[in-house]
Amino acid sequence: MPFTYLRTVHFQDTDAAGVVYFANVLAMCHEAYEASLAASGVNLKAFFSNPEVAFPIIHASVDFYSPMFAGDRLMIQLTPKQVTGDEFEIAYQVFLAGEVAGRSAAKALTKHVSIDAVSRTRKQLSEDLMQWMRKIEI
Repeated sequence: MPFTYLRTVHFQDTDAAGVVYFANVLAMCHEAYEASLAASGVNLKAFFSNPEVAFPIIHASVDFYSPMFAGDRLMIQLTPKQVTGDEFEIAYQVFLAGEVAGRSAAKALTKHVSIDAVSRTRKQLSEDLMQWMRKIEI
């Protein structure tokens, strides 16, 4: 079952044309990722400041299908998936609240790699992350 995150679009999220600035969609998706970790019992402070392991994004993409404006209520659904022993990806669907049955306003994807925070070499995904994925994966 995908994790669902609700968010209101703020004026600061928009560009001069009054629509959500493209990079801010990724920021909103990352908020959803953080919320899903917390909801699964992951200590966010320990997770993001771990001196031994990091999970940098190695790829990100967004497709837009309809504009989003300040005041719009969004529902962001995310589904993580393990790709290899040291990589995972998160698929996001962004809906205007109340229009979930319809077409999404945007779709995004982030790909992450697990690395040793000191040597910057790849390492196996942590058990915390594996448990989080098992709780959310379809």
